Amino acid sequence: MTKTEPPDNPAFIFDRAALRKNRDRASRNFADHNFLVQEVAARLHDKYLDITRNFHHILDLGCHEGEMARLLKDKFVISQDLSRGFLQKAAQSSGARVQADEEQLPYRPQSLDLVISNLSLHWVNDLPGCLAQIMQTLKPDGLFLASLLGGETLSELRRVMMEAEMNIRGGASPRVSPFMDVRSGGSLLQRAGFALPVAEVDRITVTYENAFKLMQELKGMGEGNILLKRPRGLTSRRLMMECAKIYHEKFSDSRGRITASFDIIYLMGWSPHKSQQQPLRPGQGKVNLTDVFGEKS
Repeated sequence: MTKTEPPDNPAFIFDRAALRKNRDRASRNFADHNFLVQEVAARLHDKYLDITRNFHHILDLGCHEGEMARLLKDKFVISQDLSRGFLQKAAQSSGARVQADEEQLPYRPQSLDLVISNLSLHWVNDLPGCLAQIMQTLKPDGLFLASLLGGETLSELRRVMMEAEMNIRGGASPRVSPFMDVRSGGSLLQRAGFALPVAEVDRITVTYENAFKLMQELKGMGEGNILLKRPRGLTSRRLMMECAKIYHEKFSDSRGRITASFDIIYLMGWSPHKSQQQPLRPGQGKVNLTDVFGEKS
């Protein structure tokens, strides 16, 4: 199941076919550029270890080269990715590999204990619909645990590219993806029906020799521009030089290296089950607010 053609819907902004090509290309030398995926996988795994539950049927959604599966080496993990190139490298001791789009999950309802996803869902067009599908695949009291790029990720690059295009062309084109903020993440979990939703954000700041190295890294990660309205064709050398110049002027540190920010949003929610903690019905509270705030004067 690898259908990736963009639907005729103005709400859809990402070209999933371009994403598959980017990820296939990145899979050839991903080990040279996978530091962020490795780092966030370790942090996501730490959150998993905080949960005292034994999961048996696990889906690694958007698996890259199987970083999460290797951390969950004692578990049966289904590794799913849009990219055949990534899947070919996502070998693990036990489990299965499935080439499929995150927007179209091919699993039976209530068939999984845990769906975990590391830095892939920020490219999903219909994230509410994707979360609803994840909810359907989870057994009662199953867990969804994910990380995705969001917040002010690459805000420096966005600002620099806009200013460079204004200087050169007198107008700006969409070159950096819009990202979800942490508050929206929590709301989407609730909207999809997850119980006990949690959304957190963590910033990772990385330095590079120059803007060219940053953009080379993003390409190597498979994180190139896939906006449907992106400019087509090669970016002019003049524009790239202007971008690098502005980036160094505005976002370089004392060593002359530029900085790039990555905001990692972590989402966690449970498929509802009667054993879970439930909110009290109105009127069942055990604390008298008059005792807390006092009588009205």
